[in-house]
Amino acid sequence: MKDINESRERLRGIFNITVTPFDARGNIDFVALRENIERVIGLGYDGILIGGTYGEFPVMTLAERRELFTEVMACVGDRVPVMLCSAGSDPRDVRELTTLAGDLGGLPMVTPPFVSEITDAQIVAFFRAIAPLSKTGILIYNAPGIGITLSPAQLEQLAEIPGVVGIKQGDLNPTAIDQIANRLRGRLRLFCASDLAFLGPMMCGFDGISTTNSGALPELILATFRAMEQGDALTASALHQLWYDYRALARQHGQPQLVKAAMALRGFKGGAVREPLQPVSTEALAALNDVMRQLASDRRSGVTLVG
Repeated sequence: MKDINESRERLRGIFNITVTPFDARGNIDFVALRENIERVIGLGYDGILIGGTYGEFPVMTLAERRELFTEVMACVGDRVPVMLCSAGSDPRDVRELTTLAGDLGGLPMVTPPFVSEITDAQIVAFFRAIAPLSKTGILIYNAPGIGITLSPAQLEQLAEIPGVVGIKQGDLNPTAIDQIANRLRGRLRLFCASDLAFLGPMMCGFDGISTTNSGALPELILATFRAMEQGDALTASALHQLWYDYRALARQHGQPQLVKAAMALRGFKGGAVREPLQPVSTEALAALNDVMRQLASDRRSGVTLVG
């Protein structure tokens, strides 16, 4: 993407949150990463998100994140829009990565700095300083998992900052979703940050979703989203219900651990997680295997397993 206007135009639909595959030595496996990217682009995903929280950016060095951005954009080019997570607790790193992401043609995704006792005014000042650094604008990620939840009123204030093109909303409280959809729809692109419960935000008028579990269930989650996008809520609901047992395991054992384990069962190269995350337990893997086999037995899922 060349500028903010193109970012606004193309920022919609279903984006795969691409896990970062680490090899047995802990290095990023770029061959596997490219394979996973090509899979979802080939299936028809509207975009990808790289190096986010489920991409394990907090356990990467700044140099690794620079390399990740560069390698991914060399692979993708301009085929689909790419969100590049430039979040961090050190604004110096955020500034560098945000500038790089925009220069490469990606859209930087930025969270509030996750430091203790930061004030609302300081959060606004932070985004005012960061937004102009990217020629493609920035996407604000409202990520309660890092300890800061931006209220709808705060998001309205941040929406006035030039260069802010969208919000990825991780607070899925129905009241917050309703307020954001009705106050900000049409002004910014609105993305639901979770595929575990995206039907409600889409019904409220959000522009798209980002999905981690599509690393393991790309066909099923894409079909669910397309049905909702086409106004077929009954089909979307039925397909979403189809993978409830998988979602229960994901909530219990964590993402991206479960996604990578499920990818392996399909012959996909999710790789390992980095500490402090740990691979799922033997018991969890057995339960996952049962769930994946059940999904594979239903032709609607599109799931096939190796072995």
